[in-house]
Amino acid sequence: MDSFHRYTLDFPHKWGELEIMRILVATDGSAPANRAVELAARLTKALNGTLKVIHVCSDRDVPDEQLGDYTISEHSSSADVLAALSEEKLRIAREHATKLGVSKIESASLLELEAGAIAETIIDAAHRNEADMIVMGKRGLSRLSGLIVGSVSQKVVSTATCAVLVVP
Repeated sequence: MDSFHRYTLDFPHKWGELEIMRILVATDGSAPANRAVELAARLTKALNGTLKVIHVCSDRDVPDEQLGDYTISEHSSSADVLAALSEEKLRIAREHATKLGVSKIESASLLELEAGAIAETIIDAAHRNEADMIVMGKRGLSRLSGLIVGSVSQKVVSTATCAVLVVP
């Protein structure tokens, strides 16, 4: 038995005689996040696991002037617009995972716990969902904030209590 399969046997979650791995993947619609969704889906299928896809909503996802234009043209609140944009990112990720053969998929649009706390929100979601692994892209859509305050993936790797797989 190779080391990968020995590692999966260490996870405590069982369903009958089959090991179940709960994988949480965070997406923001960026190319690295899309690759993370693909890898998470392939792992989920190979391990007969469950996949939870999340997107953390932030008012920084859309520039203020663009958000204002959307709210006026759609006659909605900024929260409604952010929720719709988030749901679209989740829909695309779910479709991609489904095409790769994953049947057990959940998704959630989450609001940042507080401003600048995307990593903490991802870790909180992993904890609440009892995830065995977090899969995420190395860089998201907001490259500048990662350079200034440290990348989200770096924060998740250094503080998560489960395995974290970062995809370039």
